[in-house]
Amino acid sequence: MKKILYLVVCLTLTYIGCHTQQLEENNTKDIDEELQTTFKILALGDSYTIGQSVCESCKFPEQLKEQLANYFGKDYQFELKVIAATGWTTTNLISAIEEENLEDSFDLVTLLIGVNNQYQKKPFSIYEDEFPKLVNKSINLGKKDKNNCIVISIPDYAYTPFGNGYESISLDIDKYNNFAENYCISKDITYVNITTITRLGLDQPELVASDGLHPSEIAYSKFVELLLPHAINILKQPE
Repeated sequence: MKKILYLVVCLTLTYIGCHTQQLEENNTKDIDEELQTTFKILALGDSYTIGQSVCESCKFPEQLKEQLANYFGKDYQFELKVIAATGWTTTNLISAIEEENLEDSFDLVTLLIGVNNQYQKKPFSIYEDEFPKLVNKSINLGKKDKNNCIVISIPDYAYTPFGNGYESISLDIDKYNNFAENYCISKDITYVNITTITRLGLDQPELVASDGLHPSEIAYSKFVELLLPHAINILKQPE
């Protein structure tokens, strides 16, 4: 009888000890989660933003998210939302944003749009009208703060097997990018030129994806090298 009583006591103490340890672990986890800061990232664009022909983690928004997580450490979490699709023009992107009905709660917003306006031979006046609207939408979604936004230049697909080095494509891309850059300068909005990277595509085939048109994972990593310092500065801003 004493042995049975002893065994019951031991089992009871063991259960209490394990249960207490589990509660402590759960409480610690809850405290850790409460102490974490969550940054929300929004990436707006077209096929260059969704990473056409590269893996899900290879596209530049995902690579940027990963690099930011590495920089800020375990006390920070990152949530990424992408609104983009292959073939989207500025008109398509405006409609998609309106349909999403998003809150203006994003800490960082990137915008890369316009190549399909050029490729589909839309009147340039559409871009002149709609690009500023998209920048303003980006600002509003970025907590109504222009300092939370990064506008990215349009890659030059002339420097791919698909583009075959046609100078007319590059001239068009320059026209779009010059307008975007000048607008951003006039409004003091961060503008990052990644076009020069894509113009190495014919000399450095590893910068082009397997479809012979879009940037590769390597090219996107080079985009992120340019974007990362700006993104870090944005997220380090005092509230």
